[in-house]
Amino acid sequence: MKTQKITYKNSGVNIKNADKFIDFISNLTKKTKKSGDFKNIGGFGAISSIPKNFKNLHIVTSTDGVGTKLEIANEIKKFHTIGIDLVAMCVNDLIVQGAKPFLFLDYISIDKINLKKMKEIIKGIVKGCELSSCNLVGGETAEMPGTYSPGKFDLAGFSVGLVEKKNILINKIKNNDLILAIPSNGIHSNGFSLVRKILKIKKIKINKNKYLKKELIKPTKIYVKEIIKLIDKNLINACANITGGGIEDNIKRVVPNNLCANIDLDKVKTQKIFRWLKNSGVSNREMLKTFNCGVGFCIIINKKNLNKVKLTFDMKFKPYVIGKISKNKKKVNLSGKINW
Repeated sequence: MKTQKITYKNSGVNIKNADKFIDFISNLTKKTKKSGDFKNIGGFGAISSIPKNFKNLHIVTSTDGVGTKLEIANEIKKFHTIGIDLVAMCVNDLIVQGAKPFLFLDYISIDKINLKKMKEIIKGIVKGCELSSCNLVGGETAEMPGTYSPGKFDLAGFSVGLVEKKNILINKIKNNDLILAIPSNGIHSNGFSLVRKILKIKKIKINKNKYLKKELIKPTKIYVKEIIKLIDKNLINACANITGGGIEDNIKRVVPNNLCANIDLDKVKTQKIFRWLKNSGVSNREMLKTFNCGVGFCIIINKKNLNKVKLTFDMKFKPYVIGKISKNKKKVNLSGKINW
């Protein structure tokens, strides 16, 4: 009997494909580079010089993933936007502290490298970095047969932001400040386990539903450019990225003790996809705890700055007032009801 040759390749890991993928990333990321003469992609660690225009520099870090939205991408075999989601979930958290995104690293783990699929994913990550003026400096691609079933994969991102101490958005909220909602681009990247449960119960095949096929893969809106403009002009006192936990739980994270965010849900402008979810049997409470319900980001401002703030945004993402800050030990007070 002929003895089978034992190699890394026949155990399920293809080093040549991994090397080809690294070369692809290296060529693709040249337009996002802020690292000067250093070659980061393919090295053991990424090197970046610190900008010299900061007087009292502070570093802000964030890490996140995309969750089970990956399963939607797998089902419809569309991977060109999921990388934008990955960047968005990290950099939208950085700007809450007032930081400008500077560096981004990704981690991709998969059962077996499929170059076409991986190239689509990384193109999305590069696009997300471009949208947030961030530099993709490196990452890790792990081929793990046996850990992931065929076709399955996971993504994780890590981002670094830079902020002047005077621009850090902590404890700047004042009594009578206005709370503004910035519209979302849909579901973003939270609540997809519940979305997939609904699809299963209703026996919906996404590939046969044009509306859901387009809507469920929409990338998370990246709010970096607009928010950084407002920070540079000293026009906002605080902001909140509305992710898992919804409006209430995320606003609560930035409101100081003895102040309260009073939010009128009647004023929230929701979208068709959330009406579809609500009409699929999800309760009001569950909608508010799980989804952004049309509010992707919130900013808290002095009312005198309202018109200047609105002028910073395109019509599609124009912010609007949904509440006001008052003195109260209860950090968030929700009133009214969203008009689904």
